[in-house]
Amino acid sequence: MDFKLSEREELLRKSAREFAESEITPKIDAMEETGDFALDLLKPMAKLGITGIMAPREYEGVGLGYMARTIVLEEMARICAAVSMGMQVHHMAIAALNDFGTEAQKKKYLPPLARGETMGCVAITEPSGGSDILGLQSTAALKGDTWILNGRKCFITNSHTSDFWLVLARTGEGPKGLTAFMVDKDAPGAKTGRVEHKFGLRGSNTGELVFDNCEIPRESIMGQEGGGLGVALKTVSESGRTGMAAVALGILQACYEEAAKFANERVLYGKPISFLQAISFAVAEIYTELDICRLLCYRASWMKDQNMRFDTESAMAKSYTCDAAANCAKKAIEIHGAYGIMQEYKVQRLLRDAMVTISAGGTGQIGKVVIGRAALAPFQKKG
Repeated sequence: MDFKLSEREELLRKSAREFAESEITPKIDAMEETGDFALDLLKPMAKLGITGIMAPREYEGVGLGYMARTIVLEEMARICAAVSMGMQVHHMAIAALNDFGTEAQKKKYLPPLARGETMGCVAITEPSGGSDILGLQSTAALKGDTWILNGRKCFITNSHTSDFWLVLARTGEGPKGLTAFMVDKDAPGAKTGRVEHKFGLRGSNTGELVFDNCEIPRESIMGQEGGGLGVALKTVSESGRTGMAAVALGILQACYEEAAKFANERVLYGKPISFLQAISFAVAEIYTELDICRLLCYRASWMKDQNMRFDTESAMAKSYTCDAAANCAKKAIEIHGAYGIMQEYKVQRLLRDAMVTISAGGTGQIGKVVIGRAALAPFQKKG
């Protein structure tokens, strides 16, 4: 079992880290203040291949796969998880197009996504809930060669920064009554609604999409009519969970760095507080969780690149890493003492950002349902 990254992957990590430190860092305060994604980052990210990392080369992407994506998201989240969050959903839209898009849809949508001209957007969640996909209430009815779409989507990442959206709507009854559509933002009857103001992942745009007798062409269907549940489940379980796990992993890396640095610099009783056993144990716990989570995240991404089934592994990576990031951010704040709750110190932002990852990209509880099913299966009686 070889845990060593390739030379190309190490170079990618170095490039992503340098970009995040030099280009993203100066924009964090403004994103925290306004809650807006820094759109001027897209073109520089495109030059590095970040925006098109999931897109095939024939559609102007670089096609490096899931491990490369995890590394890039981790390095950006180490500096600013909000930017990494926006990019992970961008990648989700590309993954869905790769898996289910028609040739015409791929030619239309993948190149501008890869070039960083706009951001990808996946719109599933509604006011009635996100985990209960079968309970969604948005509808689409075919009239001639036009689909008429009605409904409202909420808590949608990149809602206001994307020029087109992957939208799930009900076209019939039951599990086979859901259909996925690609909807251009300038389609008649389509508009953006309110912008949400989150306490964490501030620079990641989140908002509503509203469809009022929205007219979209018949060929807007992604996959096939009635196949929307499969589109949603595959996209969320594969690219959504691995992406959110990578974002949380970057937060966890930052927790470790901030905690260890402060412990070695803060002096009490005539020596750095790292000499206090309680502090060193807390740093050790963060360090151990970081190693566990990196193994979980990298394994899931590697399995996807090997075309292996990995739904349980992606659920474990996402559920465990997001919880660990929040727990370790709390430990990092405790190590900082009163400084930890001051806005000029990074650790308070790490906790806020980590808390948002728990419910994003598929809730931790749904992930545990998947894990529990796999854990119990070998011991269940058949027949």
